[in-house]
Amino acid sequence: MTLHRHNPADLSPPAGFSHAVTATGNRLVFLAGQTSLDRDGKITGETLPEQFEAALVNLLTALRHAGGSPADLARVTVYATDVADYRRHASELGRIWRRLAGRDYPAMAVIGVVRLWDDAAQVELDGFAVVDG
Repeated sequence: MTLHRHNPADLSPPAGFSHAVTATGNRLVFLAGQTSLDRDGKITGETLPEQFEAALVNLLTALRHAGGSPADLARVTVYATDVADYRRHASELGRIWRRLAGRDYPAMAVIGVVRLWDDAAQVELDGFAVVDG
């Protein structure tokens, strides 16, 4: 599997995402939206960074069970109930991402939403990956 990140000089320098990603591989893995649900189906974490970390761990767990790794992520969408809060914590969220998923970012978007399925959820992540095998 090969991912190539495209970040043209004609566009604003990306911070925490890539402008475009081309992927070659054998399988697409579509990842369902993940929040900070624990094994008992309860939202964990009081703050956005705590919930973001748990949601990312859940997303990466699903990806690993499908045979992929963080490096295989081609696209991730973040749904946030408070985009201003997300922006305030952007540096911390970036550190969480790099610690769990590495320094190569997929194509990403952050979308503000009124609410998520679970009332206590502040953030949800979904995406897709391209893996070999």
